[in-house]
Amino acid sequence: MTHLLLTATVTPSEQNFSRELRETAMAKDILGEAGLHFDELNKLRVLDPEVTQQTIELKEECKDFVDKIGQFQKIVGGLIELVDQLAKAAENEKMKAIGARNLLKSIAKQREAQQQQLQALIAEKKMQLERSSISLVILI
Repeated sequence: MTHLLLTATVTPSEQNFSRELRETAMAKDILGEAGLHFDELNKLRVLDPEVTQQTIELKEECKDFVDKIGQFQKIVGGLIELVDQLAKAAENEKMKAIGARNLLKSIAKQREAQQQQLQALIAEKKMQLERSSISLVILI
């Protein structure tokens, strides 16, 4: 039986690349412990990429929330305006009703005053009739 001995030969460039990868990993670990991180474009960042992503998502959610609040304020503003218009219309109708009631009261008072005047006139005419009747009886 023959044994073949296979030896793996690593070129110097492969050794350099492997060493650079280890050094890069160590540098990232050290920077990570210091609170510094690399993003997907290998830019140095103070925040962890996950925290950065959460911050971006929160910012978008806040923008959506502010937009919805703006829409809500517009709707509520329209509703308040509508209620104000209805309140003004109700107040106008109320004033008309009060005016009509006052007019009816004044008409009733005028009729009562007119009735009293007519009763006084009737009483005066009765007196005049009575005097005339007495004068007639005296003359006959």
